[in-house]
Amino acid sequence: MTAYPDAPLFDPTIVRTIFLDFDVPNWEEELELFHNTDADVPATMTVDGVTIPGVGVHFRGASSYFGAPRGTKRPLNISVDHTDPEARLGGQNTLNLLNSNGDASMMSTVLYSSLAASHLAVPRANHVQVVVNGECWGVYVNVEQFNKVFVTRCWPDFKGDGARWKVSGAPGATSGLDDRGTELAPYRERYDLKTKDREEDWDALITLCRTLSNTPIDELQAKLEPMLDLDGVLWFLALDIATANSDGYWTRASDYSLYRDPKGIFHVIPHDMNEAFKSSMGGPGGRGGPGGPGGPRGRRPGGGDGPTDGSRGLGEPGGSGPPDGARGPGDSRSSGDSRSSAPPDAPRRPGEPGGSGPPDGARGPGGQGGPSSRSMIELDPLTGLDDATKPLRSRLLQVPALRERYIRFVKEIATQMRWKALGPVLESRRDLIKPFVERDTRKTYTTESFLRDTGSSSVQGGLRNFLEKRSAFLLAWKPSAD
Repeated sequence: MTAYPDAPLFDPTIVRTIFLDFDVPNWEEELELFHNTDADVPATMTVDGVTIPGVGVHFRGASSYFGAPRGTKRPLNISVDHTDPEARLGGQNTLNLLNSNGDASMMSTVLYSSLAASHLAVPRANHVQVVVNGECWGVYVNVEQFNKVFVTRCWPDFKGDGARWKVSGAPGATSGLDDRGTELAPYRERYDLKTKDREEDWDALITLCRTLSNTPIDELQAKLEPMLDLDGVLWFLALDIATANSDGYWTRASDYSLYRDPKGIFHVIPHDMNEAFKSSMGGPGGRGGPGGPGGPRGRRPGGGDGPTDGSRGLGEPGGSGPPDGARGPGDSRSSGDSRSSAPPDAPRRPGEPGGSGPPDGARGPGGQGGPSSRSMIELDPLTGLDDATKPLRSRLLQVPALRERYIRFVKEIATQMRWKALGPVLESRRDLIKPFVERDTRKTYTTESFLRDTGSSSVQGGLRNFLEKRSAFLLAWKPSAD
């Protein structure tokens, strides 16, 4: 296989092969046992002819892990410095290899990263091939880790210093930087600090949340400027909504990262980009629903139109079916048993007693009630402005100057999303990985699904269809009169 010793790790023009060799033949079962724990399984990694012994490997993810039966592609995390603190691959000490769960195109993350790169700090992403114990496990999306290396690249003057939080996926929409009171426990439940535990960083986070939720609108911009990168946040919100990221802040109030730099400024950073560029959110016929690209029609598990490359799909007659070990142990760790100490006059959260009903992601465009399958093509850029659990939207976008800037950013992204602008990026990456996808026997989607979703023709549910229609809608969109 071709080696690229001089190419950067996230070079978008190559597909690098990562070889992993475990000492045990039942490595999958070993990784299943330690899923959702801090334990790694040791392996030897070889890339571009260079061998790194003693790396640590574990299965990562939640739905992306449980949605892929044993024997098919599941997401991997590789700690390059597991046994040697100085070990690096292309300057990185951690690799995140995603299986593109819910994305038959395998392009959502790389397109989002490419689109966002000129506007804010965003993890880089490209494609790699993985070979385990001599067997090819196909194409993965290689996404940059949010760590000290990332911070140093994006803010070199700070040399990686500062505080970092990971805000994990939470469908209940409870991690939106809203006011949760003055006690620390509710914030520890929702924001996972990845750096040294310092009281001043937690105090700053609580202050940010309470300022966002409680400051009068006409004072909000001035109060936030010393503590929040407003331009970066507005780009983050604009990308989130323009790409219709169904795992985004606008709908889940989670799946993002926070960085507080040494000057005390908070920065909001995209994390989960795999659910962007979809024409519909749930329900029949959409990319995420039955019969749609990205739904069972394209997947091997559960049948549908089945694989087109001659292999039997899981669950099809003659197929292997999901083995007993298709799901790993359900031993995910609790985030704690403390409860929110929000003040009595704090707004009720969706799903809580006295709350306002389902979170915004379950409503129709504009925050109104709608069917379970909703069009993302016409998702209103000002949706959710009445949702107190997401104050980055519902509070910031009430400030006239910030709302105007946000709308300008949405329009700029829409221009960059037009097919003539983003289409060549998609086509070049599709052509690059197509031979690898065709040979990939571990993928949970068919080759036909991949080709349909990434095709240069505009077909229902395909990426070109989304890019053309979404960009046209946004460029023509005008906010309604207040």
